[in-house]
Amino acid sequence: MSQPVITLTLNPALDQTVTVPALHPGAVTLASEVHINAGGKGVNVASCLADWGVPVVASGLLGRDNTTPFEDLFADKGIRDAFIRVGGSTRTNIKLVDASTLDTTDINLPGIQPSSGALAKLQLLLDEHIEQDSLAVLAGSLPASVNEGCWAQLARQLKALGAKVILDTSGPALQQALSLPPDALPWLIKPNQHELEQYLGHALPDVAAVAQAARTLQARGIAVVVVSLGSAGALLCCEQGCWLAAPLQLDSLKSTVGAGDALVAGLVAALHSTAPGQPYAWPDVLRLGMAFAAAKLAHIGPHLPDTSEVARLQARIEVRPLNP
Repeated sequence: MSQPVITLTLNPALDQTVTVPALHPGAVTLASEVHINAGGKGVNVASCLADWGVPVVASGLLGRDNTTPFEDLFADKGIRDAFIRVGGSTRTNIKLVDASTLDTTDINLPGIQPSSGALAKLQLLLDEHIEQDSLAVLAGSLPASVNEGCWAQLARQLKALGAKVILDTSGPALQQALSLPPDALPWLIKPNQHELEQYLGHALPDVAAVAQAARTLQARGIAVVVVSLGSAGALLCCEQGCWLAAPLQLDSLKSTVGAGDALVAGLVAALHSTAPGQPYAWPDVLRLGMAFAAAKLAHIGPHLPDTSEVARLQARIEVRPLNP
């Protein structure tokens, strides 16, 4: 597929990742590393796609007072910048990484407050950029001032334009999007297990329960359901079957921050590389997604290592079929 992937991020952030040897609340701790990266789920997906060589347009809403880190990232990676600038500053998210456990404590600050005019400009921009079978990634949270049905509205618009919509969000925004009629539902969703349990209102005690829940959503009209399972790997269900990918045991781990975004990027990269009219090789789609996620664990920020390292990881990913 030659046309670019488009990613949408309505609540981007400057991610300040602070690594400490061990996190002790209430105590003074000396940080061992500090990194500041332009982020937000859709930005992270775009960045990883660009590292893999996929053409990508990054769009959404960006506070005009602190755009430089985002503009530098887009320029460095050849990402087309199609963000709508709005008044104010893009938020900062602080991520405290405990190096002894790799647990991350997130402190997310309030986001921008876009006007209805900015959202209208974004809708017009999408009309210009989307082609038949475009891959469009809608990712992340919504600013507090934006209606929780915004992702649902954009998914409906993009699907009407012929796009294949990939949605990665949670909470009320996911609830609204999954309440759409079948002909407007996202094509692919990627919740993690907790987000799926939150949506369903009950626990999913094992992989079989997760697979059954994914199958139920797929039968309702969502073509592909991918669920990230943390230390249990990831699951993909579609009409052709269900597969479970086991996680890799890695020697070098920097941070789990952004691993889910890298998984989405790997899925999209595999989909984008499939020739028009050809069937998707779903186990291979899941395998590349998991390879991106594993590769990301060794890096802070939305970056992948060189393609040969990702390919080596990809060759090690085990994917097996399930029969939920």
